Amino acid sequence: MQAVALFLAWALAVPDLDSLPQATVLVDQNAHWLVIELPPVEIPPSGPGGEAMVGLPLCQVLVPVSASLHSSRVEILDGSGRELPRALLHHFNLSDPDHRELFLPIGLHVLAASRETPTITVPRFLFGLPLQRGQRLIAGAMLANASPVAYHGVRVRLVLRYVPGGRPWPLYRAYPWAIDVQYPLGRPPTGSKAFDLPPGRTERFWEGSPAIPGTILGLGGHLHDYGLSLELKDVTTGVVLWRGAPVTDSAGRVVTFPLARFYNWRRLGVHVVPEHRYRLTAVYDNPTGRSIRDGGMGAVAGLFVPDRGMTWPAVDARDTLYQRDLAATIRAGSVDMMEDMMMGHHTHD
Repeated sequence: MQAVALFLAWALAVPDLDSLPQATVLVDQNAHWLVIELPPVEIPPSGPGGEAMVGLPLCQVLVPVSASLHSSRVEILDGSGRELPRALLHHFNLSDPDHRELFLPIGLHVLAASRETPTITVPRFLFGLPLQRGQRLIAGAMLANASPVAYHGVRVRLVLRYVPGGRPWPLYRAYPWAIDVQYPLGRPPTGSKAFDLPPGRTERFWEGSPAIPGTILGLGGHLHDYGLSLELKDVTTGVVLWRGAPVTDSAGRVVTFPLARFYNWRRLGVHVVPEHRYRLTAVYDNPTGRSIRDGGMGAVAGLFVPDRGMTWPAVDARDTLYQRDLAATIRAGSVDMMEDMMMGHHTHD
């Protein structure tokens, strides 16, 4: 009971954003690199039949330059600077608490990367995500070690390439968007978007409408092991806009999820409007004969260009959904490890 009371007290103690530690932010204004580095952590070896899960401290990021981002990748380094296997990365999240999501009135999820997410790059003369000097972001990550080897002084870095602000390019301002089948808030208290995966076939979906009209340039998907497909459908017209499947190994473990690019010389991408509803569906087939705790997840994220004359929607900090999502985001940076230890949680990715 004492452990439960401690857990609840920790989960309910939600700090404000200013109380979060600051990530290390490095900038090379000649090479146009921006690096966000989280504090170093120790990673223990895995236990029998599971993974050692380590949450990195949730940090605030103060953007040092005005820029348009056009490339991102995640690096994992040990204390000596040696790059570690990408399989250690469970997820890296970057969010903007002062701007809203396209499909929900919650804080904007700028970037989400996992072990199967490749380097993301768009043509820098065409597209870029605008950031302003002094803008505040929130960064967090989790590592998962399935090996018997311990790692020391591990640092997770988000490496971004940018075009300096004030240039006549890129031609289009491109903003991130995301949909998750566990929207809007996921599982309390941390807002986790994972769900328990029963044996056999499982389908989960969520649907909603964008706040403004615009064009989806492309997207990437995220599924856990035994995931078969993700599908984005215009429910209003019945048209399937995109369907994707992960690349898996012979055991059904997800290796990578290919990125889909919709833009070409003839068109900018897939147009969506607030008058239509759009549904994301995740499909799984669990062959193990047992339920896997937190074994399922289904999400897509990509870039979106607003229609001409449209501005990105402002966040309403008084909205209760926004407040609950922000509180869950901050709690998630504090309690994931404790929840894992108390619940005996092993994530399958």
